[in-house]
Amino acid sequence: MSLRRWTLRARITALCVAAGLLLGALAVFAALTAAQNNRQLDDVLNRASPMRAAGEALNTAYVDQETGIRGYAITGWPASLDPYNQGIAAEQENIARIEELLHPGDTAIRDSLGVVRQRAAAWHDAVANPVINAVRTEGPAAGRTLISAGSTGYFDDLRRAISAMQDEIQVLRTRSATAARDSSQTMVAIQIAAAAIIILAGAGLLLLLDRLVSRPVGELAEQVRQVAAGEYDKHIEGGGSPDLAKLAADIDGMRQKIVSDLAEVREARAQIEWVNEQLKQQAEELTRSNRDLEQFAYVASHDLQEPLRKVASFCQLLQRRYAGQLDERADQYIAFAVDGAQRMQRLINDLLAFSRIGRITAGFTEVDLGRVLTDVSSQLEGRAGEDAQITWADLPVVEGEEPLLTTLFVNLIGNSLKFRRPDVPPAVRISARRDDGEWVINVRDNGIGIEAEFADKVFVIFQRLHARDAYEGTGIGLAIVKKIVEYHGGRIWLDLEVEEGTSINFTLPVLPGALEPAPATEERTEVNA
Repeated sequence: MSLRRWTLRARITALCVAAGLLLGALAVFAALTAAQNNRQLDDVLNRASPMRAAGEALNTAYVDQETGIRGYAITGWPASLDPYNQGIAAEQENIARIEELLHPGDTAIRDSLGVVRQRAAAWHDAVANPVINAVRTEGPAAGRTLISAGSTGYFDDLRRAISAMQDEIQVLRTRSATAARDSSQTMVAIQIAAAAIIILAGAGLLLLLDRLVSRPVGELAEQVRQVAAGEYDKHIEGGGSPDLAKLAADIDGMRQKIVSDLAEVREARAQIEWVNEQLKQQAEELTRSNRDLEQFAYVASHDLQEPLRKVASFCQLLQRRYAGQLDERADQYIAFAVDGAQRMQRLINDLLAFSRIGRITAGFTEVDLGRVLTDVSSQLEGRAGEDAQITWADLPVVEGEEPLLTTLFVNLIGNSLKFRRPDVPPAVRISARRDDGEWVINVRDNGIGIEAEFADKVFVIFQRLHARDAYEGTGIGLAIVKKIVEYHGGRIWLDLEVEEGTSINFTLPVLPGALEPAPATEERTEVNA
């Protein structure tokens, strides 16, 4: 394959491999040189220097022996032989030390040590031992006579032998030191060569990146800027490595795609602008509608209720004052009028409460649902009866409007108390569980229940499943509950899997950083028990 067709990765890899091989070879050579340098330094520090010191100590030991012999010959005292005896021990110790440090290749030193031992034995045989025997048998004068008879030649030969051995040890030390110095210089040369290889490889890499990446990328970027400035018909060309050439071709293909899609984008933008205009008009209409709704709520809460209250009041007055004075049908008609006026008032009040949810707000705060249930159970105490039970446990703290959440539970629990089974004490159980980022709260009772076919209808405003005279109310309670749950960012649904009673689930978001509630002993509230 031609070098021009090599990708940038292939070229950088080849450069790095070549530099790596050279540096690896230098590393092997450096390791071998370092090992040799360590051996040479070991010869200097751990062999030659200790052997030379042992040689000096050996010479001192022989001097001590010679001094002890002379002192014994002069005085004849046995104590005068102490330096001699100590010199004998030091002689053996230092000769053993030198032999321990010798390597098989140290022939010259080994031979010179043998000469020292031979001459030391000759001195002992010719001088030391005869003097000691003469002093012990004949007295100090006989010993001095032997020393004066020219016996110093043996000891001078011994000292010359020791000097020759020290010279051989110095030769070893000098040779090892010279070799260690040469090895150190070689290590320096290896480091210089490695640095040179790294510098050359870095320079080659910089040159490669400049020719194949930096300059071609700069030229490509300039062409892209021209296209971005509006020259959409400019053809983009690339140079440098095959990678960049392919990239330039891909960018040019993208440019062509952008040019081909530009007309569609402009058309889509025109459509979006038209849709935005329509949305703006709808938003204005929605604003007007909300304003009209607020006006209607005001009218319903003031203007409509005033005549309605008057009608209801006069109908009730007629009912109280003329009850039994007219015929039975007239009393019935008056009762119908009173009931209709009262029911109309309840409908208007419920409708106003429904319209205010989310429109008139006091702001969200942290609400403890356990505390809310305590308040709700107190509010419902009169409606519950003596045998009703309302229980809850492990309810969380959520974020919301406490009055609205109180209304929510009042409606749900109130329905459970209202739609009770005959002759069965009502029991309402409220529980909560965490499901990822939301709390799923369940309100379950043992009442008459709701058929599955009405599951979607119960949350519709003013939707009733029973005749008006069967149960009180306007049929807006669950619609208010649904709106409160959705206002708090949750969902509500009817659980159809229960075998008895009604089970309603709704969700509320979990507070940021909230933990799972710790299992606690169930809190139980018996209303009027």
